[in-house]
Amino acid sequence: MRSVGSTGPIGPIELRGLIGARQASEATGPGEPAAPTGLAMPTAPTAPTPPTAPPAPAPPMGTAGSRGPGIAGLTGLPDSAGLARPECPARPARGTLYVCATPIGNLEDITMRALRVLREVDLVAAEDTRHTRKLLAHYDIPAKMVSYHEHNERSRAPEIIEVLLGGGSVALVTDAGTPVVSDPGAHLVGEAVAKGIPVVPVPGASAALAALVVSGFSTDEFTFVGFLPRKGKERREALERLAEEKRVVVLYESPYRVARTLADIAAAIGAERGVAVARELTKVHEEVVRGALGEVAALFAARTVKGEVTIVLDAPETPRRKAGKRKTGGDCSRETSPPFA
Repeated sequence: MRSVGSTGPIGPIELRGLIGARQASEATGPGEPAAPTGLAMPTAPTAPTPPTAPPAPAPPMGTAGSRGPGIAGLTGLPDSAGLARPECPARPARGTLYVCATPIGNLEDITMRALRVLREVDLVAAEDTRHTRKLLAHYDIPAKMVSYHEHNERSRAPEIIEVLLGGGSVALVTDAGTPVVSDPGAHLVGEAVAKGIPVVPVPGASAALAALVVSGFSTDEFTFVGFLPRKGKERREALERLAEEKRVVVLYESPYRVARTLADIAAAIGAERGVAVARELTKVHEEVVRGALGEVAALFAARTVKGEVTIVLDAPETPRRKAGKRKTGGDCSRETSPPFA
């Protein structure tokens, strides 16, 4: 039982007590200190008579047909005397969808808030449950997971929405970095917003921003284009748009296509444009190669590339970077000690 002045939620026992008190206050019976208005008072002091029956009470506010007084919105009130045990079929509050960033390589690149959210949610919607399981195991987080990726996002979204509408909380995660940014999740977030479900970002690692801040280019204005189309008319049109872009450009590419993409971009916007190619960011073999676009394209064409790649193109109005391969300064180009271990 709550103490006087408590502002916490009302528990089931207290609710029953409130209902019982209301029933007692509405009911009329012998021994009351004051008789209801309009009732005849007994006159014989030596032989008191029972008070006249009170007027019929107003229709109950509970279930139709109930003989006892009811409470608005409650069903299943008992007909017999005693504590009321109502059923409360109130719809549960909507849950929350957390868009939760995870490390892009180094497992230490995760916030304390993200770890707490992953521990507390009812369900983790992961791009690859096998990959996410490694992260959760590293931090001893037991969690119920379900796959949510580009091939099932529309068919799986209704199931996740049902969990959220039922009051459950869900964390949306990708294999690396921030969900929705060139990763699955936009459809689910859109569905949640449309149904009035709270959507909360849990910020963290992002390969696009990590590459941008080490590129050496101005960050006052930039645009993110994700992955270029692989072939055909769509790719040609995307390259034409890059040629017209006046801001710094950040894009992703597969290690298997990076050499071809760099060559195509050089042909479209000029081989002298400055570029920074970031590979395996935050991992043991982290590397950033800077130089003129044409020479960096030739460099990657002559080597086997492994790991995720982020490309940052300098804006056309800035001075051209000196041609040739240049890595990040100091010992940061291939860091092998913690926190990169």
